[in-house]
This record gives sequence, C-alpha cells and structure tokens, in this order.
Amino acid sequence: MAKVIAALLRHGEYHQLADTPSALQPFLLTSRGIEQAERSVSLLQGALSMFDWSLHPVIDSSRLLRGWQTAAVIRQALLAGASTPLQIETFDELAERSVGSAANLTVQQIESVLREDPRFPLPPQGWKSDSHYRLPLQGAESLMEAGERVARHLDSRLAQLQRQVEVDTVKLFVGHGAAFRHAAHHLGVLEFHQLADLSMHYCRPVFVERHHAGDWRHLTGAWKVRSEGEAFVD
Repeated sequence: MAKVIAALLRHGEYHQLADTPSALQPFLLTSRGIEQAERSVSLLQGALSMFDWSLHPVIDSSRLLRGWQTAAVIRQALLAGASTPLQIETFDELAERSVGSAANLTVQQIESVLREDPRFPLPPQGWKSDSHYRLPLQGAESLMEAGERVARHLDSRLAQLQRQVEVDTVKLFVGHGAAFRHAAHHLGVLEFHQLADLSMHYCRPVFVERHHAGDWRHLTGAWKVRSEGEAFVD
C-alpha cells in the first residue's frame, strides 16, 4: 500500500508587528523570509529523492499572505524541474489561532480591552502561549481549538489522497507553527507536554505519515526546540 505523507512547513519570516498575536497579520515576507522559502526547496527535494517519494501537485496553503507567498515562492522554484503543473489552493482552515475581534491589537491593548469590559476577567499570566485559554471575545479560539481545525484538514486531505495514489506521495501544507504543533498533538504525533518546549523552524518541513488505519507518525524533519526564555512568536 502506498504511503501518504504530509510535509508541514511553517511560513517564512515576515513583517510582524511587535508584541502582537500573529494570527491575522496581513503582511508580506521579509527578504530573509523569501530566502528561507527558496532554501526550503532543496530540503523538500532532498527528502523526495532520499525516500523515493512523489510530490502531490497541489500545495495546500494558509490563506494569510505570508503563507500563500511562501507557497508561491516554493511553487515557482519547484516548477523549474517539474514535469507536471503545480497549483496552490488556499484554506481558512490552515490559519493560525484567531484572537477574534482583538485581531492585530498588541498584547497590552488586548489586556486593556478586557480590563475595561465589565463582563470579563483579566486573562491569566502567559495567556498567549496557554494551549487551552481562549479570549472571551467574538471569533476567538484557543490554540487547542486551532490545532483541532488544522488536524481535521490534514486528516481529511490525506484520507482522500490515500484513495487516489499508487506510489508513496508527499503533500505539502504551508501554514503556521503553533497551529501545526497543536494539530500534531491532536493527531497523536506529539504529546501535550511537548508543545510548550517545541516550535517550528521557518520553512523547514516536518514530515508526518497517515497510516491507512487513520493513525499518524513522525517520519523525518526536526521540530525546533525552544531556548530558555524564547518569546512565543508563532
């Protein structure tokens, strides 16, 4: 039976507002982010060659600009050696954790909003990186809820692929570090206690396989280990 593998790739570095939850920031990649996306192509091609995997011709990307732009840079580079066309499809489901109506406010501004709203308590210290905490604002979700959303998308797309392919096939997903990590937990690839200690390198793929029974496992590609005191910037 052919293997189906998801290559999870965090977008490149982008023009991120300081001290601001990154979910819906609409900004371009930096020049360094573009270089990171370009370099990721050799990592992808190296894995395809080493394991004799085929690349699926549709890249699934977050609809956010930094995700789509990363996918577009990779697609352009891969087209140079591709015998079949490559496409990008974008999905809301691959977005990072939403802070809802507080989108693109700084952490200080969000806490000020909650302080002034008589309906809500102040968020707990470290709320931004708390996997289970959800801001009590319209449209907000927790990291765990975002991960569940992404996990559903990954599982659905690879289950569909399993019914179609006859050779070991990799499908590239371009999205966001925290959402991917929490999706990996929902899929059984990461233990919950690992989430706080891990991040994802910009544009360095992590390959995870979906078995036909529906369980998942990590194949290759390293998660980033957070250094002590490293800011949560996913």
